[in-house]
Amino acid sequence: MDSDEQLYPIAILIDELKSDDVTLRLNAIHRISTIALALGPERARDELIPFLQDSLDDEDEVLLALAEELGSGFVEYLGGPSFAHLLLGPLENLAAVEETVVREKASESITKIAEVLSQAQVEEHYIPLLKRLSGGDWFTSRTSATALFSAVYPKAQPSTQEELRKMFTILCQDETPMVRRAAARDLGPFAKNLPKQLIVSDIIPLYRKLSSDDQDSVRLLTVEDLIAIAESLDHDESKNYLLPSIRSAVQDKSWRVRYMVADHFVKLASAVGEDVVRDELVMAFVHLLKDNEAEVRTAGAGQVPGFAKLVDQDIILARLMPCVRELASDSSQHVRAALGTQISGLAPLLGKEATIEHLLPLFLQLLKDDFPDVRLNIISKLEQVNEVIGIELLSQSLLPAIVELAEDKQWRVRQAIIEYIPLLANQLGVQFFDEQLSNLCMSWLGDTVFSIREAATVNLKKLTDVFGVEWARQTIIPKVLQMGVHPNYLYRMTTIFAITTMAPSLNTEAICDSVLETVVPMVDDPIPNIRFNVAKAFEVLSTVLMQTQEGRGVVQSRIVPGLEKLKEDQDADVRFFAQKALEVASQQLSGELQRIFSLPNAPSETKR
Repeated sequence: MDSDEQLYPIAILIDELKSDDVTLRLNAIHRISTIALALGPERARDELIPFLQDSLDDEDEVLLALAEELGSGFVEYLGGPSFAHLLLGPLENLAAVEETVVREKASESITKIAEVLSQAQVEEHYIPLLKRLSGGDWFTSRTSATALFSAVYPKAQPSTQEELRKMFTILCQDETPMVRRAAARDLGPFAKNLPKQLIVSDIIPLYRKLSSDDQDSVRLLTVEDLIAIAESLDHDESKNYLLPSIRSAVQDKSWRVRYMVADHFVKLASAVGEDVVRDELVMAFVHLLKDNEAEVRTAGAGQVPGFAKLVDQDIILARLMPCVRELASDSSQHVRAALGTQISGLAPLLGKEATIEHLLPLFLQLLKDDFPDVRLNIISKLEQVNEVIGIELLSQSLLPAIVELAEDKQWRVRQAIIEYIPLLANQLGVQFFDEQLSNLCMSWLGDTVFSIREAATVNLKKLTDVFGVEWARQTIIPKVLQMGVHPNYLYRMTTIFAITTMAPSLNTEAICDSVLETVVPMVDDPIPNIRFNVAKAFEVLSTVLMQTQEGRGVVQSRIVPGLEKLKEDQDADVRFFAQKALEVASQQLSGELQRIFSLPNAPSETKR
């Protein structure tokens, strides 16, 4: 009987893994760690691992799950790191299958296991696995092998390390483009494990060969290798060994390679040092910003402020700004959108005067762009410019454009403007705001898009926090409450939303004198949606009012009766929210009573 119980978990697993139902097989794989735990380390090693090695599923989804499970802490279920090498067998099979994602996950899991292997395990089990995969007949196993060198190289003996370098060299020269592509992808990580003299003698020749490959899909992956090699060398060595490669990459005939260079340009420039940047890379970057392909210009536009940090202000003004002006008028909307995201990053580098002279006209131009994403990107980054030139100058220059965008036909642009208003308000002060922006903020409450109306109510709360409750009582609240009697129910709904959102920023006096006069009559509104939102508003208002003695009386005399009425409403939703709000108000009132009675001179029975 005991032996049957011991066999039960593995028997169930075998049955489920042989099932025709993919879901059952997938669930079994996800439970494999639980089964291993039930079997115990010895039986997991003797029975489970051989079973997994022999039975390869035909469904990629199941294989992917298995590759992931075996790399996710499965070593401990086998008895610890001294048995970790047992997992290499099943993973070796998975690393040779046809499906790319399965192979990549298997390689990732093998790499994780390599971290816990001893040198003896590496020599006895890992290196033979690497040799089998590297010499496999099918390209699938060879592509998996390239990712496995960097994890194990530092643990190998010197003689084995030399053998590993030779094996990697053979993979870099493989006749199959997919293998060379994988080798190009993994050359950088492998190079980081080698000493400088071996990088110069072994890795740089491999890089040069791959970077001049006839397949652009191989060449484009060598851009990151170039950065990894440059980071491993000092600046003089980078200049001596890598400069021709950098030049050829920037001028590559394939736009995909140039795109990769443009997309990684700041990292490349940071790795090679000031001399190369000044003498070579400034003009190389200018060429990329003027590239024939929009994708390359887009990637370059995204690197402008990062690269500008590496050069002097004179170079920015003389070399980069003419390109930036061209990009601001680029025929591709994606280039202009990328520039819109990044251009404000130049302001801190240029300083106040140069920003006013060179950048402000471009901001105005991009704020009026036909493509909404360009306008949106500029608006969302104006804070950096504000820090350099000050809000007063910024508002004088850009306020007309901002007011125009407040009525933009794209609602996302209007929303971005709303979110920017509190910053403007804080810097400009009450008087300027009331004169220039107050009516604008109120107009958003009547917008046709709900998200804008919602953002407008949040905006009013933030403005109340900036300017104070007294300002809100005089300026905002009367206008909001006027909408509470509007014949269109959406305006009345917005009033309730605005009150609910603003309530935490208001005091008892403002709520009692103004807000409740409008909200309490809305208990009888003909629209059920408004009535249940009134109940929600009462819940928030009661929480604020309970903070003062006067407010507690108002909750008892005005809010609770309103909620009692809504609790008997014919609409189920109204009754639900009224009941919920009533419970909150009652708890707060009873909690306050309890606090009073638990004061030091109160009777001890009451305390309990």
